[in-house]
Amino acid sequence: MGLKPIRSIIQRESADEELRNALWNGLTVYYFNRLHTWLDQTNSDLKALVTRIWVFHYKNRIDELDNSTSKVIAKLKRDFLDGNWNEMFDILEFIPFNYEEQYNGGYNNPVNKQFYKHSNDVLKEHLSAYRFVKNLITEVSSEEEVASIEEALKETSVFKPVQTHLSRALELFADRKNPDYRNSIKESISAIESFSSIITQNPKATLGQALKEIEKKHDLHPALKSSFSSLYGYTSDSEGIRHALLEESTLRQEDAKFMLVACSAFVNYLLAKTSSK
Repeated sequence: MGLKPIRSIIQRESADEELRNALWNGLTVYYFNRLHTWLDQTNSDLKALVTRIWVFHYKNRIDELDNSTSKVIAKLKRDFLDGNWNEMFDILEFIPFNYEEQYNGGYNNPVNKQFYKHSNDVLKEHLSAYRFVKNLITEVSSEEEVASIEEALKETSVFKPVQTHLSRALELFADRKNPDYRNSIKESISAIESFSSIITQNPKATLGQALKEIEKKHDLHPALKSSFSSLYGYTSDSEGIRHALLEESTLRQEDAKFMLVACSAFVNYLLAKTSSK
């Protein structure tokens, strides 16, 4: 319904409370609780990690470090949960990097490997635009992708059927409890089909027919026409996105996101093409 901004659905340059809580739980389970379980608070290994947090993350003087590790971790928690989104990611990178220096093994350290996998699972579940690639946080959903969806939803306000299909595709993709990637893809391609019928003024027009008309009237490059025809073909093959369903779909979040972004971009392209003449 457009009540929630796209940037809060796909979390780019932001992190909501649920995402922060889940990531902090990972830090607690894999590092802080583990160290407290194995070691008491006076142990030199835990003290060394907290010292690195104090000196290298917070850039404080080492002689002003409090003897209580719990106070430093409590401050880290406040900053992680309440600070800027980028500060949260700084902490998320910092802890395993400095833990590995204590226990060696680098990226292949078994604790770190488990933590990176857990964090990426959480980031994916909460539709964050970021992932760990090895030991660094990397953006996987760009500004252009988010902007393409936003623009398509805004500019199709006068073409309600197109906007409805795109909105539904986003809704199905963004459902964190029960995402429906198959039908999200179907709705994405249906947005283009709907716009095709508007362009051709033919309610039964296929994308192929619309592309031919756009090619003839609006200088659509043949290679671009071919690429979108192939994309349309992908949704009509034996995987059954638009036809018979397989018992178990192999479609994943990345497939649905690609189709949502690609179809949004193509709708924007068609809008520009057909309004320019």
